[in-house]
Amino acid sequence: MTTDTEIRHVTRPGANLFLELGFSPEEAKRLRAASRKQINDTRLLKQQLMDELSNWIADHHLKQADAAEILMVSRPRVSDVVNRKTAKFTIDTLVEMLSRIGKPVRLAIG
Repeated sequence: MTTDTEIRHVTRPGANLFLELGFSPEEAKRLRAASRKQINDTRLLKQQLMDELSNWIADHHLKQADAAEILMVSRPRVSDVVNRKTAKFTIDTLVEMLSRIGKPVRLAIG
């Protein structure tokens, strides 16, 4: 059995993927805006959680290796938190890390 690896279409950077998928221009515009909002909201939430973790590390004058041991993650993961690399984390992972240091997260809607 052979696997077909031929590239038949490439969407250019910045293009509206929803248009490429065949949605009407109005619907594609709406879907793109909604998608970007959701992505931005998620990024901002991750940043807020990372800020809490980074502040805790700084307030306790911890080295990244010591923080990693307490948080039960690797030292490079702590570096990623401190450097706000939001794409490398899920919200769940950040919430778990905060829970491990006694900072439970509460969700408020609206």
